[in-house]
Amino acid sequence: MPEPVTSAGVSASPVSPLDLAVIGGGAAGFFTALQFAEMAPGRRVAIFEKGAHFLQKVRVSGGGRCNVTHACFDPAELVKNYPRGSRELRAAFHRFQPADTVEWFARCGVTLKTEADGRMFPVTDSSETIIRCFLDRAREGGVPLYQNRALTGIVPVGGGGFSLTFDGSESRIEARAVCIATGSLKGSSLLDRLVELAQSMEPLVPSLFAFNVRDPRIEGLAGVSHPRVAIRREGPHAAQTGPLLITHRGFSGPAVLRLSAWEARELAAAGHRFPFLIDWLPDLTPAAVLETFAEIRRTQGAKLVRNTPVPPISRRLWERIVSCCGIEDAATWGQLSKPATRALLDALKSARFEAEGKTTNKDEFVTAGGVNRRGIDFRTMESRVIPGLYFAGECIDIDGITGGFNFQAAWTTAHLAAAAIAGFHSA
Repeated sequence: MPEPVTSAGVSASPVSPLDLAVIGGGAAGFFTALQFAEMAPGRRVAIFEKGAHFLQKVRVSGGGRCNVTHACFDPAELVKNYPRGSRELRAAFHRFQPADTVEWFARCGVTLKTEADGRMFPVTDSSETIIRCFLDRAREGGVPLYQNRALTGIVPVGGGGFSLTFDGSESRIEARAVCIATGSLKGSSLLDRLVELAQSMEPLVPSLFAFNVRDPRIEGLAGVSHPRVAIRREGPHAAQTGPLLITHRGFSGPAVLRLSAWEARELAAAGHRFPFLIDWLPDLTPAAVLETFAEIRRTQGAKLVRNTPVPPISRRLWERIVSCCGIEDAATWGQLSKPATRALLDALKSARFEAEGKTTNKDEFVTAGGVNRRGIDFRTMESRVIPGLYFAGECIDIDGITGGFNFQAAWTTAHLAAAAIAGFHSA
């Protein structure tokens, strides 16, 4: 085995058997190992990461600021932000929720702040604060970290525990318990290993992605944002609301990402090509929009339509909407015909677009699917079919909308797994 990257005084090779082998050096993996080290001092735990770097998703989260959790402290409300896993997480959040997350980081010297939309970040606005916290705690707790070690074999052994093999190493590691905390299982050989052990899986599909759209109404408007839209697939589908951002490839922003999460499987089945509708003024009924037009006509009838945006629509976006409605640049509000008024109303309240694919949200990604929830005891996060095997984080068929909810699911499931393993192995 290679030298671990941290833990002065820890052997260069894992002491075998380990009490706990954590597979995955991301958020859920680190939190599982650190919680176990706190709860079971003196027990042996190590983290094995298949890549060359640890905590990569933490590094890019929240645009490099790390959206640690969300300021929602009522489990019944919190679970409403999870398209998959809400029922199982409700009881779990009664045992470890955002308030516990905030308290744990505070004990580690990391203060979190709450933004207006409820997202919580370190006060430093830097994901490196969270990464340094985890690495420091691992060093202090004597948790060795091994990189470039992809798990290639996991075999239950008689009397309990597992024999593990890793890519690039001929030696085997014995572990009394194993926690799979790899993040998404997309492209992972672990899928085959778990299926061989009779652990059932749900198909993996993308969640939290932007929509690729080519349309003259948004061409050249990359970077233009709108504070609140309602967006839904065409047909009898629920709308998602929130800010929207026009990008070089189409649409992104919280409203789009929420729709992509709630309808991840349906959108995947459509090949990520589908029609959708945007309501640019979701807080106004069609009648209220028409009344706004009438008021402008009464009080500012001589003004050009293209120069008089309806708040909060930005001037650039408004000019494009007006132009695409066929309204002349020289047209004033007083000259606006009934057909033009109707066209403008439709463009504001039910603008139809066609998605022609998806784009990952910045460097972040979330996958719906993974280990079937029915195959896990959510009181302990232990497999119902493989005693001693535990799961935490995104490898499970659980995912939340954007806003810190996926990290909270990682912290909670990691805590439950660590607590169960520490209790099981306590003297």
